[in-house]
Amino acid sequence: MPKLEDIHLIERLRERLADLKADKEVAPRELRALLNEEQIKAIDDAWAYQQQLRKTTKARTKEQQIELGYKSKRDIHIEVYEKAISELDVASVLQNQLKKLEVKRAKTYLDEYFGATKKEITRHQADSMANNALTRAHLRRYDGVDNTYRNKRDKEVFELEEQLKKQLGIKDSEDDSDT
Repeated sequence: MPKLEDIHLIERLRERLADLKADKEVAPRELRALLNEEQIKAIDDAWAYQQQLRKTTKARTKEQQIELGYKSKRDIHIEVYEKAISELDVASVLQNQLKKLEVKRAKTYLDEYFGATKKEITRHQADSMANNALTRAHLRRYDGVDNTYRNKRDKEVFELEEQLKKQLGIKDSEDDSDT
């Protein structure tokens, strides 16, 4: 299985946590796949403590179990998943992802630009070729030209999105004319 990026890891952790809280059946392999070694050890240690607690102290009713601190495996998994989600900083994960994307964009542009200038092409043509390479890579162009394909449904969705942004007072970060 390929290594998950942090943003996907956060999404999957939240999905599994929601499944656990909804009492859905989740395979143990799936539960452990998203956790690191330290978190898996925390689950194992907490379960070993629960087993020891059950051997040393007997509880006959639910109230006694709650007083003594009995927990099910599901409760232990929920605690560890909540802790794992709180430890992951979503803002820094998104910032790192944006930084990687910007590096990829710059590398694609510069590789194409300098490759074109070595062929003794004018700077304007090399710039155009580099921006076209960004379009092929599905990245935002440096010259600001928008060559996206939009069908009828896409146009309607973007118009609706713009209306919602205006109602909520959200500004686009790319729109420098408003700032």
